[in-house]
Amino acid sequence: MVIFGALHLVALAFGVVLFMMFLRSDTTTQWRPPEEDDGGGGGGNDRLPSTPKPKPTGGIPLPDAEQADARLRGHEKLRDSRPRPLRRPAETPPRRRTPARS
Repeated sequence: MVIFGALHLVALAFGVVLFMMFLRSDTTTQWRPPEEDDGGGGGGNDRLPSTPKPKPTGGIPLPDAEQADARLRGHEKLRDSRPRPLRRPAETPPRRRTPARS
């Protein structure tokens, strides 16, 4: 417990020191924008193309696109949109011939 108490006292001392530094700090002057000059300054980007990009060709849907077999417009799941395939009947095991009892 002594170690934890000492750590708390050290942290409290650091806090007091920081608070005293805050109280003694000078206030800053308000920020003023720089005076405007007639040099034209400012940026711009010389990497942009001068002409706009052409519109993409093709329509919606694209000419080579194929429509999907199923469309989901509600909250149902894809597996519910088609009926389940029929299961094959299980093969019946061959009958064993038992010897006749006499």
